Amino acid sequence: MASDSGEEKTAEEGTMTMDERKAKMEQLRAKMRSTTKANRASLIEESAKAKMTARENARLERQRKLAEVLRMQTEAEDRGEDVERQKNWEWTIEENDNWEKKKARKARRADYEFHDDVHAARRRYKKDLDLIKPDLATYNRQKEAVLGLAPGSLSKSGSSTPSSSALTTFDPSGGQVVPSSEQRMAAESFYRDANTLLYADNKPTEDAIDRVVSKINRDIDKKGKFSRKRLNEDEGDITYINERNRVFNKKIARYYDKYTSEIRASFERGTAL
Repeated sequence: MASDSGEEKTAEEGTMTMDERKAKMEQLRAKMRSTTKANRASLIEESAKAKMTARENARLERQRKLAEVLRMQTEAEDRGEDVERQKNWEWTIEENDNWEKKKARKARRADYEFHDDVHAARRRYKKDLDLIKPDLATYNRQKEAVLGLAPGSLSKSGSSTPSSSALTTFDPSGGQVVPSSEQRMAAESFYRDANTLLYADNKPTEDAIDRVVSKINRDIDKKGKFSRKRLNEDEGDITYINERNRVFNKKIARYYDKYTSEIRASFERGTAL
């Protein structure tokens, strides 16, 4: 039966005229357009519903936090307690100290006025310190050589403080530890003062060099973007207030300068009627 219906359909399609085929094609295209439009409308509706759900959840979360704060305030007032004091009990001494340091640092850096060169240089130095990542692995290796510790003892512990079991050079009789010549040289290189004769013996790694180069390039780019010098000051008078206005004035001048140049020149000479 299925094969017979398929043959009948094929025979019917073979007897269709060109106009009938065009009409059927238009019907299929109209159906495809309506389906696409319905799918797009459904997609927009679902997207709007998801955005509304996220916004509603955020609003409910804010209301819940506000209700919790109001409840705590009401309970504290009923008990005759200070709300701020009770809230501060949730912070440790270390967290409070860090918060106070952060506030003081933020207050110091909020002063953007120029006082003198020393203040500007110190401000710049403090900003650069935030970008410095200390090489603790190299530091621990140098400290191990100075203290006579086993290689990797500080790196494995993850701390710069050596443990008593990590010492490799000791005096069993209980006398003073006698450092070796390598330890003395390492200590002299590690703890340098004004009397040391060692200098220019540091060989930075490729990563350190790349870090310095990237820092210099970043400063150059930032300085170039911060510069207030107009790149087109040699074109003549400044008749704009921003870049968009400059482009607009340039387009206007392209079409109307030939009509207004004489009038503007008369105004500048003071001979305009």
